[in-house]
Amino acid sequence: MKSAKNGRDGRTRIIEGALRRFSQDGVSATTLASLRDESGVSVGSFYHHFASKEHVFGVLYAETLRAYQEEFVAELRRHDDARSGVEAVVAFHMRWSGEHPERARLLVSERPPRKQEPGGAEVAEARREFFRQVSDWWRPHMRNGMLQPVSPTMCYVLWLGPAQEMCRLWFAGAHTPSDEEVRGLAEAAWHSLRQRDDA
Repeated sequence: MKSAKNGRDGRTRIIEGALRRFSQDGVSATTLASLRDESGVSVGSFYHHFASKEHVFGVLYAETLRAYQEEFVAELRRHDDARSGVEAVVAFHMRWSGEHPERARLLVSERPPRKQEPGGAEVAEARREFFRQVSDWWRPHMRNGMLQPVSPTMCYVLWLGPAQEMCRLWFAGAHTPSDEEVRGLAEAAWHSLRQRDDA
């Protein structure tokens, strides 16, 4: 009989192996056999923890998204000033992507699981809570005339869209962003999101 420790180790090995395979080959091209080979677990051990490749992906995506969001919110809450918060989050996003390239590539390149798919309900709930926390920080700055009243989708696109595109180039090996370019992305995000007084 497997101990609880071995059970956790087996699950961890599957998740870590899946992250490597999904990052390198993409989810659609990764086979169940390659996941088992990468993790070094038996067929029985695999099915003890996960029902399918899609189940592994859903769990991995949800865990990765939640970890990213928790660090995002923690960084945002360090800043009371609107501009410093907006710019710091762009710098955080680029730093986190550099420190966790496989996880960042997963979030950038793969479609999130839908609500009816494994991990989908967890992803939807994480996003609701994330947007609530970001809105709680955003709202006072919007009321005092510093930040625009924008929808969550537009907020994301204006705030991190250019940074995401830079990450795509980075992950493809086409360009490594410099510190100066990251500062430029942060400044551009601020100018996109601030309220303008040039009426």
